[in-house]
Amino acid sequence: MLKILVVEDDWEMNRSICYILEENGYETVPAHSIVEAQKVYEDGKADLVLLDVNLPDGEGFGFCEWLRERSRVPVLFLTARDLEEDALRGYELGAEDYVTKPFSMKILLKKIDVILKRSREDQGQIFDDGFLRIDLIRARAEAGGKDCQVTPTEFRLLREFLAHRGQLLTYDVLLERLWDEGNQFVDRHALAVNINRLRGKIEDEDHRYISNVYGMGYQWFGQ
Repeated sequence: MLKILVVEDDWEMNRSICYILEENGYETVPAHSIVEAQKVYEDGKADLVLLDVNLPDGEGFGFCEWLRERSRVPVLFLTARDLEEDALRGYELGAEDYVTKPFSMKILLKKIDVILKRSREDQGQIFDDGFLRIDLIRARAEAGGKDCQVTPTEFRLLREFLAHRGQLLTYDVLLERLWDEGNQFVDRHALAVNINRLRGKIEDEDHRYISNVYGMGYQWFGQ
């Protein structure tokens, strides 16, 4: 069941929103301040955050910034603050949407459905184990919090490995797929050079992802 964190200091409104969300199949966790929301999120995470701007111990914008330092969980602002600059700030902080009160609960439910569906699709295109993060949508890779400058060929290799985690990809299969991508001719030696360079960028002594199965091919064993 998908979990939604509802950060709203109006106790009655918070309770009403949670009730309707639960009636529509979501698990909800209420919070009425930034401090409470931080504790709740650290204790159990969430699949989506509904966030008010005006909170008793600060602005929701600050909590959104705090979240973005730790997670890419989707955020939907739900607030009485209807100034254009407030909405723009919300979007600049990475919010999926900015809804002003009063609002239609039916429309809010539809927005939530769309955001969560898009989030699930995006998550299927992202590998993140805390050390290595690969975003197949944006063609970016980070290791140990630092950007990895991977080449187009190396990124195609990453895409193949992530699509076939735990499976042995033979030399011939990898060469055929790289060739099909329109690259210049790649032989087994060039393949080995590209993989060794890739491993040098994404691995360290404590984090290993690509294994060479001698005489056969390569295997991705990161979870």
